[in-house]
Amino acid sequence: MKKSSGWLRLLWPLSILYSLVVRAKAWCYSGGIFRARKLPGVVISVGNLTLGGTGKTPVVLAIAERLVQQEKKVAILTRGYHGTASDHGGRGEPQSDEVALLRERLGGKVQLGVGADRYKNGMMLSRHGIDSFVLDDGFQHLKLARDANIVLVDSTDPFGGGRMLPAGRLREPLSALRRADLIVITRCVQAPSPAIEAILRRHTTSPIFCASTRLETVLRIPRLDVPLREQDWRKTRFFAFCGIGNSPAFFDDLRLWGFQLTGERSFADHHSYTQAEAAELDRLASQCGADALLCTEKDVWNLRNARFQTLPVYCARISFDLPATFWDGLARTVEQSAAGKSR
Repeated sequence: MKKSSGWLRLLWPLSILYSLVVRAKAWCYSGGIFRARKLPGVVISVGNLTLGGTGKTPVVLAIAERLVQQEKKVAILTRGYHGTASDHGGRGEPQSDEVALLRERLGGKVQLGVGADRYKNGMMLSRHGIDSFVLDDGFQHLKLARDANIVLVDSTDPFGGGRMLPAGRLREPLSALRRADLIVITRCVQAPSPAIEAILRRHTTSPIFCASTRLETVLRIPRLDVPLREQDWRKTRFFAFCGIGNSPAFFDDLRLWGFQLTGERSFADHHSYTQAEAAELDRLASQCGADALLCTEKDVWNLRNARFQTLPVYCARISFDLPATFWDGLARTVEQSAAGKSR
């Protein structure tokens, strides 16, 4: 939601104070006043500069799966939405939508350490043989040392309006990009926008890559075991809804892939749907002439308290395609970090 000019004037002093705090924190770590703790293994951080919506979860999934293919013993360290309790075995409650999605997609191939103390969780997992860690939303988590620092920038809203929290969506100033080893512009079809790249180049010389969204399949909710064939979903009229950080990008992707959308509704990120909201979505979709409803895979885990009575509900399973040059750059960054440790 865009803030009015009146609110921006009121929030601007708080943004200045917030900026001073985050700059001071980063300075203390870079100057050695605070020391990052190291885990016994490779740590790859995936993060961003803005609040939500840059595609961290698909990139975390892609990196974890790549490490598994390389026969690494992998864990994802994630705070979880609202800092859910640590859960290493898959049975802890409560569980955030992102954690549930990661667990479902990875099918036990990767361990999950969930909780605010990612060093403690990483050490516990290392005692069970884990040697590679993917740090989810880790760019601002300076307490933990990492071998590769990946920053995601969403091409549809790259810099959060250019203002720091709470007046804008920036979690850190753009100068923080100096800490990045690799930058990935997400939802980027071919090449980065010259305007975006020019702004990035003012703050970093790190390599820049593009990642485009790809539709894997359309699955029936709640079981996620009945895929809808492409020839069928192309003929179906959908009412789309979602509660994610960048809902317009999801709706735009659906249209780009050829979905017929009769209407759309967005909710706040991590929104937990009520039965009343499900009934309202059912009503709106029917009024628009939709044959079914469609949401993101992340929304599935926030629909546990809602039942749809009229129309079937599907989710779009989405991945990011990362170029071969990105994987080469990541491997080179990790190798250089390992060489530095051995000196």
